[in-house]
Amino acid sequence: METTQINKDDKLWKLAKRRAEFKKHLLTYIVINFLVWGIWIVTGLTRGQLIYPWPMWVTLGWGIGIVFNYIGAYTGYKDNMVQKEYDKLTNKQN
Repeated sequence: METTQINKDDKLWKLAKRRAEFKKHLLTYIVINFLVWGIWIVTGLTRGQLIYPWPMWVTLGWGIGIVFNYIGAYTGYKDNMVQKEYDKLTNKQN
């Protein structure tokens, strides 16, 4: 059950939610990467060869998403962009 938002700053609440989502995403990334790298090692050792590290594509591709998720959760880059666009629009309107 979600707690009520009485007396909570809306911006801080949204930031806290983004950071919590990032932490869940990061944990999932770590668990899945351990799994795929483990599969690669086990199957490679049973065949006697660890030639092509295919899990690197999972790690790299998903890692790019993790980086963007981190930027959105911890740098405030998105909020700054929104504020700048809002300021431009209000200045243009006046």
